Amino acid sequence: MFKHYFLFILVLFVANNTLFSQQIRGAGGGGFSSGRKNDTLSLETKVILSGKTKYTDYKVISHKRDTTYIDTTLTLQKEYKFNYLRKDNFEFLEFHNQGQTHNKLGYTFSDLSSLPDIGYSAKQVSYLEVDDIKYFEVPTPTTEILYRTGLQQGQVVDAIFTVNFSRRLNFSMSYKGLRSQGAYRRALVSNGNFRGTFNYRTENNQYEVRGHYASQDFFHQENGGLIPEMLENFINEDENFVQRSRLDVNLTDAESQFDSNRIYLEHSYKLIASKDTVNNKDFSNLKVGHVLTNENKSYRFDQSTITTSIFGASNAISDVDRTAKSTITNNELNLEFNSKYVFGKFKAKANITSYTYGYDTILNRSEKIDKLKLEGNAISFGADWNAKIKNFQLNADASITPGSGRLSGNYIKGEAVYEKDSIFALKGSVLISSKSPNFNTLLHQSGYDNYNWVNDAFSNVNTRDLGFSLTSKWINADVNLTNIDNFTYFNTNNTPEQFEDQIVYVKAKVNREFKFWKLALDNTVMYQNVSSGSSVFRVPELVTRNTFYYTDDWFEGKPMLVNIGITFKYFTKYFANAYNPLLGEFTIQNTEEIGFPTFDVFFNARVRRTRMYLKVDNVTSSFTKKNYFSAPNYPYRDFTVRFGLVWNWFI
Repeated sequence: MFKHYFLFILVLFVANNTLFSQQIRGAGGGGFSSGRKNDTLSLETKVILSGKTKYTDYKVISHKRDTTYIDTTLTLQKEYKFNYLRKDNFEFLEFHNQGQTHNKLGYTFSDLSSLPDIGYSAKQVSYLEVDDIKYFEVPTPTTEILYRTGLQQGQVVDAIFTVNFSRRLNFSMSYKGLRSQGAYRRALVSNGNFRGTFNYRTENNQYEVRGHYASQDFFHQENGGLIPEMLENFINEDENFVQRSRLDVNLTDAESQFDSNRIYLEHSYKLIASKDTVNNKDFSNLKVGHVLTNENKSYRFDQSTITTSIFGASNAISDVDRTAKSTITNNELNLEFNSKYVFGKFKAKANITSYTYGYDTILNRSEKIDKLKLEGNAISFGADWNAKIKNFQLNADASITPGSGRLSGNYIKGEAVYEKDSIFALKGSVLISSKSPNFNTLLHQSGYDNYNWVNDAFSNVNTRDLGFSLTSKWINADVNLTNIDNFTYFNTNNTPEQFEDQIVYVKAKVNREFKFWKLALDNTVMYQNVSSGSSVFRVPELVTRNTFYYTDDWFEGKPMLVNIGITFKYFTKYFANAYNPLLGEFTIQNTEEIGFPTFDVFFNARVRRTRMYLKVDNVTSSFTKKNYFSAPNYPYRDFTVRFGLVWNWFI
């Protein structure tokens, strides 16, 4: 983690000196204007600010090249996203300490990856995938700082710095660091997400390149939840255990470490550059492109002594590396063109992928593991299509990987969007996917006897998802119907298994906000039904979130905007999955139902470009039943006060 902090400070220092070496004129910011006739990569470029900079000049560009703007407003949606994940966690059930894992209240299958993963999914809740990385284009150096207090001891800081050295060259550096002690024993969390991005394009956009480097690490102390006696003391509200650190836990010397680093590079060259838009209705913008993705992940569970039997008998071999490692390298070659014959952009692509996953040595004396690694290569072929026909936007993405290896399968996704001005938008989508289960379900080693397996007979997981959504100023609604064959899960014995029948899952979510004067009531309700496969696929039937809040400008001249409100969230009881810290996964359990309401109070304010957040979590916990759990044996957080802010600087 220290090296990431050092690198981040170094880049800020270099950027700061570079910026001061430029000749800048004007006040209050301005648009791009170069003192040279030709915009080059030279850092000696003289920059003259026009004084006409608008918020729309500060662009945030997603991986899919959708463009938004740096947003300094204060809204209810910002309240929902002011958490460690920095996204709305309506379909998640947090553990008591921020940065820990999350149980699931709902599932989304509309945007699956086409490749299998290492697994250990409980450790990847806050993992930033390729699609999560943002790129920027800004006329002046820009910084955003998020700060949030931790639980007991610690804090979260997410710092982003981005600068354009010329109109067409941008760099950004970001680091999100968390250290939080937690209220229970052995609940320390120390996470880090470092991201560095760049994007550049030549004049007339003939050559374009962008890429990023991401290094992420997640260290967790693992306590295994409360022991049975302490669980009773918690539920019965024993006054001797109001201080949660007095409650004994199952594990006293266990910890896990999940690490990853990724290099991503995407570039293209325009072979025919005489035309620049689809509207010319000519064969134009013929591009050849290349995309490189190299991703390394590793997971390690360590326990210095065997002090508990919750994992069964052990015959561990000492002084060996227990790390499970995976590497996936993908090279894509593509050819893209615009044509009136396809109504938009069409891209043909071919991918060469190699993977390796496994261990360096045998970890258990008593188990007969006949392989240490899974390795292979594959070639896939596919195409993308993006078209706009009047008010319709059509998108399609497909690929097929022939053969019989672990990467063989197919992926087809299509969507059609109809948008009527800014009044409403309708979207229909379909996804068909066939891919291997995660690697840790196929091969796993441990010093504990019951956690060693090789599953060569597992079949591909086949997923079909049909979705519809409506977005409007009156109501927002989403409906998804999902079928899954060969659903792979961890059973009650903590071993991977494939479900023989088909999962049939329906999810419907509706959101509606009512406003009157300075008051508003925001309502989100999600209904779920598993008509087939409910014995292994568990979700609550109903999840609801209702927020009543007040918005107003305070003081003369309106220098401060405030949001004050209370959020009620409830989900019906269901057999929530149990958390297994050794596996870093959630497993099926049939003994404890979980479902409870929570009330959270918030006071948020905005002064200029600074948003301040004060929140009280689970405010009624001091006088309600102690029936709130994130997973069996893992209590949800008690009454907790948090403070934080988000601060934007535009130099």
